[in-house]
Amino acid sequence: MRPSNHFVGPMLTDLYQLTMAYGYWKKGKDKDQAVFDLFFRKNPFGGEFTIFAGLEEVVRSLNAFRFTDADIAYLQDGTIRKKEELQLDFEAGLRHGFIRKRSRGFEELRYDPWGAESWEPKDYPDHDLRLPGPMRHCDPAFFDWLKSVDCSGLKIYAVPEGTMVFPRIPLIRVEGPLAVAQMQETVFLNLTGFPSLMATNAARFRLAAGEGKGLIEFGLRRAQGPDGGVSASRYSYIGGFNATSNTKAGQLFGLPARGTMAHSYVSSFSGLHEIADPRLAGADGKEEDFLDLVLQYRRQLGYLHTNEGELAAFVSYAQAFPEGFLALVDTYNTLKSGVPNFICVALALFEIGHKPVGIRLDSGDLSYFSKETRKLLRKTAERFSIESFGGLSIVASNDIDEAILFSLGQQGHEIDVFGIGTHLVTCRAQPALGCVYKLVSINGQPRMKLSDEADKMTVPGRKDVYRLVGGNRHPLVDLMIEAGKPAPKAGERILCRHPVSEPKRVYVVPKDVIALHKCVWDGRQIFSFPPLDTIRRYVQEQIAVMRPDHMRAVNPTPYKVSVSEDLYRSMHELWMHEAPITEIT
Repeated sequence: MRPSNHFVGPMLTDLYQLTMAYGYWKKGKDKDQAVFDLFFRKNPFGGEFTIFAGLEEVVRSLNAFRFTDADIAYLQDGTIRKKEELQLDFEAGLRHGFIRKRSRGFEELRYDPWGAESWEPKDYPDHDLRLPGPMRHCDPAFFDWLKSVDCSGLKIYAVPEGTMVFPRIPLIRVEGPLAVAQMQETVFLNLTGFPSLMATNAARFRLAAGEGKGLIEFGLRRAQGPDGGVSASRYSYIGGFNATSNTKAGQLFGLPARGTMAHSYVSSFSGLHEIADPRLAGADGKEEDFLDLVLQYRRQLGYLHTNEGELAAFVSYAQAFPEGFLALVDTYNTLKSGVPNFICVALALFEIGHKPVGIRLDSGDLSYFSKETRKLLRKTAERFSIESFGGLSIVASNDIDEAILFSLGQQGHEIDVFGIGTHLVTCRAQPALGCVYKLVSINGQPRMKLSDEADKMTVPGRKDVYRLVGGNRHPLVDLMIEAGKPAPKAGERILCRHPVSEPKRVYVVPKDVIALHKCVWDGRQIFSFPPLDTIRRYVQEQIAVMRPDHMRAVNPTPYKVSVSEDLYRSMHELWMHEAPITEIT
């Protein structure tokens, strides 16, 4: 299985990964057996949980980890811009005035950082331009080695995609030759950081909206580029959204795609004269004068002063989508025009056997407008004895964030579905998760990064992770132990220690013990990834069993992440051994 994005491969990395690999190779350390942990230090968005995502793409990247001849040529020799290409650019500069001809050659317009203009001499390109390779000074034999490497020597353990995770826990453990394991750092972080942030953000929106409300991701136009948009659609679905407006994401990942209309569609109509053909086939296939039906209801209800261009737009859209009619009602006036026009068209659809979907609000006081709209729908349902009319969907958008969802819940509203874009896909509240990838063992010797900040110290060595679960199915503690040591057992009393703070410790007698790490790669892919719907359900199941105080939006209780007594002692012995002792004179 190849990566979803064709950019993913060994060249999607920071140059220093390759320079370190050269340093390892040069000193004969490239085959040293290393262990790296990928983890994060702090939960995002001021919360106390994170949803892990991106693992499938990580494993796909391992399948694509082979340097090509073109990769090697760039690293060693650089790139060449052909003379013909340079000449085309030069001629374009002449046409647009950025290059001018002088009596002795040519000049090019330049700008300094403050915007001041100057003209500098420029020669007409008559030869190819070589841009030097970033590793041109390396031993040529290194490039032969680089072309031969793959991930067949790696072993990867990870928590399942969609797992609720917490700081310090190794989300991915990479074992294998030092140089190859090192070169996975950048791409692994890239493929898990934003996906985990996005899935977490979506889960928080789901909690704020409530389980019974629909959530549609509307953010492609606001996302950070095409891949950001597609990734946002994919991982917001995992986090609990119901659908996306992004048709490419729907095509790639089988996501439900949903869409209605924009204000431009409504305002493109100026009057009913634009409805050239007033007919619409009913559910029985018989053609009816649909426009006449709409106008009959308009007269009957007394909605004679609504915007006729808007009404024409609604009629036109209903003719195109009689079973998917959802109208944007705030182009001119929500309650005096948009909703009344929708009601007229919707009643006509019901009469000929079709069922409209509902309306969308995109501005104003969403709580108030949704309540007033619902009143009008219910009043119409009662008047015309159409019970389902009162329950037609009310969709709301308009720059909605997590705080607005909570506020709407407190005010009360009649919204069924929220369309959410900017604040979701850009993760505006926190744009990065801050995952790190740290060496924790080399040739069987635990390694540790020290810091004056306790949160930045790493937990050394190969570790297995277990989730200790209480009798009410609430997770109690995530416990790290030295890999290979006996797993904790349900019903046994277990001492769980804070990794750094000595006084913080607790005894736990779990009712159940869940091993979090699964081997997903052992020289090749050995794990089949579940479909997105399965991962999505898994996320919601975990949210349902967490203690409410861990999940609340304001001042949530931190979840306990601990180490075993043996790991605590070995960690602190290594800490004391590696920390320099200050000498005072």
